Amino acid sequence: MEFINKVFSELTRDELYEILQLRVQVFVVEQDCVYQDVDGKDTLANHIFIKEDGIITGYARIFGPGEYFKYASIGRVVVHPDYRGQNIGNILINLCLKAIYDVYKTEDVQISAQNYLKKFYERHGFVKRGKIYLEDGIKHISMKI
Repeated sequence: MEFINKVFSELTRDELYEILQLRVQVFVVEQDCVYQDVDGKDTLANHIFIKEDGIITGYARIFGPGEYFKYASIGRVVVHPDYRGQNIGNILINLCLKAIYDVYKTEDVQISAQNYLKKFYERHGFVKRGKIYLEDGIKHISMKI
């Protein structure tokens, strides 16, 4: 297992293509959600991903305070469908939290989580803030550490 943290300009063409392909495969096709995945914010983010045997098995992007929310944030968290059930999601969130601390020197993190993943994020210390809301037709909840 290889853990990678890169800013946008460091991503290779192949890495970027594979990341976008994975995000579309899960968020657009699997979740049947038509939305603008390429939102212009990837250039601001650090890209955290896990590779096994040359395949990106887990991915997320992180932002510093004020770049997306008031606090640092994690978004576009995705695990490759063929690698689910192997603890990659937990490893990925831990990597993101460590990277946020290392890069942005903060432990205050806010996310917009799909509501069905609320318990998953609670296991990592996130606490629900506010009411459920729709984002791109999917129920979400604001959460913060």
